[in-house]
Amino acid sequence: MANIKSAVKRVEIAERNRLRNKSYKSAVKTLMKKCLLLVDQYGSDPTSDNLAAVNQQMSAAFSKIDKAVKRGVLHPNNGARKKSRLARALKRHQNVAA
Repeated sequence: MANIKSAVKRVEIAERNRLRNKSYKSAVKTLMKKCLLLVDQYGSDPTSDNLAAVNQQMSAAFSKIDKAVKRGVLHPNNGARKKSRLARALKRHQNVAA
């Protein structure tokens, strides 16, 4: 453990930030998994209800990704890549359904 007061404070701040970052990353992963699962369901049963559920879930995922980028938890390119992956999955299933 650090002996200097400023070093002790930095350790505490780093731990606080680590926990915050961890919760954001976990939430993003969970929302992405839910979104991809709904996209697969939409691909097997392309109804308007399933599409609405996918769009709602994708909106929530995009929002959380954007917030994580804004807070500095994710790099902007990482956030863009995650959003692109979700949009590409939906587009791939929409082309199959059409």
